[in-house]
Amino acid sequence: MNSDNPADYTLDADIAARLKLNEAGLLPAIVQAHGTGEVLMMAWMDTHALAHTLATRRGTYYSRSRDEYWIKGLTSGHTQEVTGVRLDCDGDTVLVTVKQVGGACHTGDRSCFDADELL
Repeated sequence: MNSDNPADYTLDADIAARLKLNEAGLLPAIVQAHGTGEVLMMAWMDTHALAHTLATRRGTYYSRSRDEYWIKGLTSGHTQEVTGVRLDCDGDTVLVTVKQVGGACHTGDRSCFDADELL
């Protein structure tokens, strides 16, 4: 399948059975830079976004505020080539490694975590 609509994708049943989604049907996705492990962002995925990410190797997420899917870089040009996806031991969080082009943060910054150091 070669669609930009994540809703067109269905997650493999064996993978779906391992997931522990929240009450909204979502799970957090922690995104790290390939090679360095730098944490770039945190976003939400549902099963369709995860299936689209696995099939296309493009970072695909679900926006709770806009109530829609977004493929990272589709409008900004700040793309993510997904190099790995791991499920944590509880099945309630995914770790996505990417080759990031441009900023990962919606502000344009490289990382969503480089602005405010609290400690």
